[in-house]
Amino acid sequence: MKVRIDYDLCMGDRNCNKLCPEVFQYDEDQMISRVLVDEVPAHLQELVRQAAEECAPKAIIVEE
Repeated sequence: MKVRIDYDLCMGDRNCNKLCPEVFQYDEDQMISRVLVDEVPAHLQELVRQAAEECAPKAIIVEE
């Protein structure tokens, strides 16, 4: 699984960072979240799916 963020949609509310800090990191300078991994480890995939579902502007794109 891969995940990416549409930076035009990201509101920087940090919910994904709180939910899965192993995959998402908040960029204080740009005030948006960034993806830290190329491939999401299997044990974190459900958290990443949850982050994508809970993302209000739908900025998190999961690629299965």
